[in-house]
Amino acid sequence: MGFTGIVVIVLLLIIISAIKILKEYERAVVFRWGRFLKVKGPGLFILLPVMDKMAKVALRVITMDVPPQDVITKDNISIKVNAVAYFRVFEPDKAILEVEDYLYATSQLAQSTLRSVLGEYELDEILGEREKINVRLQKIIDQQTDPWGIKVSTVEIKHVDIPQEMQRAIARQAEAERERRAKVIHAAGELQAATNLNQAAKIISETPVGIQLRYLQTLSEIATEKNSTTIFPIPIDIFTAIAKKLTKE
Repeated sequence: MGFTGIVVIVLLLIIISAIKILKEYERAVVFRWGRFLKVKGPGLFILLPVMDKMAKVALRVITMDVPPQDVITKDNISIKVNAVAYFRVFEPDKAILEVEDYLYATSQLAQSTLRSVLGEYELDEILGEREKINVRLQKIIDQQTDPWGIKVSTVEIKHVDIPQEMQRAIARQAEAERERRAKVIHAAGELQAATNLNQAAKIISETPVGIQLRYLQTLSEIATEKNSTTIFPIPIDIFTAIAKKLTKE
């Protein structure tokens, strides 16, 4: 192989290395002689050898786990909380030019924000108002990452690790609350039953025939119990009527 052949091969290798292909979700931040030139992609484009360098950035949503953080709540309870953040790069040039490592920077910002925000809430609020806290975390982190060309769409608290003694206290509190509700429901039932009995007594007192009907119904219920001996109570009104009849005679 002569000198000409070697030159041709070298030129072919340079041309091949200059050809770049990016996927639909990728962008290239191009620098020429160290200065920002433009954002290229997706598809095929050419970088000038030696002069051009590129940094590749993905535009898809990134799922980032926020490791467990030690948090002291507003009511002085020490807990561990972890979370997950969803974000994506919407301006690739800013993600490269404005921050050294946007993934690491976003992770550190999420951790510090998680600690500071949860420290402003009591434990009961953290356990019962997660949705509100998630929205606040998302807004704060998104505001801080906006100059980096990053959009934070969602931040979710995943798990709250509570000390054992606090877990027992919460369990006792929940049990006491269930007992309180049961007593309230029982008292409401007793009140309703007493009210119904009072109304029934008033109706029966106003209708003497109703007393007789109730008496007959009671006899019917006794008869269905298959008792060997049945005692039939006789209303005093019957004896009164008989006595009046005998007096007239």
